[in-house]
Amino acid sequence: MDNKRRLDGINDLKIFTGNANPDLAKKICEHLSIKLGDAYVGRFPDGEIDIKVNEDVRGSDVFLVQPTCAPVNENLVELLIFIDCLRRASASRITAVLPYYGYARKDRKDEGRVPITAKLAANIITEAGADRVLTVDLHAAQIQGFFDIPVDHLLAFPVISKYFTAMNTEDLVVVTPDVGGIKLARNYSKKLGIKMAIVDKRRIGPEETEVGFVIGDVSGKNVMMIDDLIATGGSIAQAANVLKDRGAKDIYVGTTHPVFCGSAIEKLAAAPIKEIVVTDTIPLGEKVKGLGNKIKVLTISGLLGDAIMRIHRHESVSSLFV
Repeated sequence: MDNKRRLDGINDLKIFTGNANPDLAKKICEHLSIKLGDAYVGRFPDGEIDIKVNEDVRGSDVFLVQPTCAPVNENLVELLIFIDCLRRASASRITAVLPYYGYARKDRKDEGRVPITAKLAANIITEAGADRVLTVDLHAAQIQGFFDIPVDHLLAFPVISKYFTAMNTEDLVVVTPDVGGIKLARNYSKKLGIKMAIVDKRRIGPEETEVGFVIGDVSGKNVMMIDDLIATGGSIAQAANVLKDRGAKDIYVGTTHPVFCGSAIEKLAAAPIKEIVVTDTIPLGEKVKGLGNKIKVLTISGLLGDAIMRIHRHESVSSLFV
C-alpha cells in the first residue's frame, strides 16, 4: 500500500485499545503511521471498570483492539463497556478488533445442559453497539455466523508460512495434531510444496487428550506441526513425543494463539520440540521465560493494519489472501 493512498481519508480513522493487548495496538498504529487514540481505561476502588475517551470521536470510524484472552471475563467486559462508551460518544462506526476470540471452543452443544458460549459472546458484543468485527483464526470458522453483524476473518497463515519458507528446512513435513486441523495443514502443504501427515487423537476430558497413531510418513523428516491455538499444551506435547517415536528429526510448532494456560509452559519445555512459532494476538509476558530460546513471536500487526485500512476505505479484505 503506497503512502499517498494510506494517508487519504485517514482523518476520521481512529484506533483505541483496552488493557488486553496495548502493545499490539501500538504496533498497528505504527504500521499505519497514525497515533493511538487517547483514552483512560482503569478501575474504580471496588474493581469496577472505568473508561473515558479523551478525544472527540463524533462521526469517526473507530477500531477498538481488545482480544478476549485471559483474564477472559475481565477483558470481555472491558470490551463491552468501551464499545458502549464509543457508541454514546457518537462514533460513526465501531469495529471490534478481536485478534483472539475467547469462548470460541464452546461453539456447539456436544452434550445435554451446556451453553453455546461462543454465540452468547457474539450476541452481547453486538448488543453493546459493535457495528462489525475483525478477528483472526477463529477456533471454528462457523462462529462468523454467530454474529448478526459483518465479520472479517483474517488468517495468520501468510505470516507463519512466510517464516517457515524463509527457514528453507530440508525434508519438511507439515503435521496436524488432530483430524480437525486437516484444512489448515493442507494450506501449508500447498503453500510450501511439502507433504502432510496427521496425528490421530481423541479427547478424554476437558483438558486431556490421548494420542493414537500417525497417518503419513515422518521417519527421517523434519516436522512442522500446525494448530490454531495452544491451550494446556497437552496435545502438542503428546503429539511431539509420538512423532519422535516414529522417527521424526527436528520438530517445529506453528500456532496463531499462544493461550498457554495451566501447565502448558512446563509441558512444552519438556517436549522434544526445537522451536515454537506464535503470533502476538495474545500478550505472553513473563510466563514464556520457561521456554527460553524455544519460543519465536511473529507480529500480526501488519496484517491487522492492512485489514483495518481496507475496511475503512470499503475495500476488499479477502484480497489480502489471494
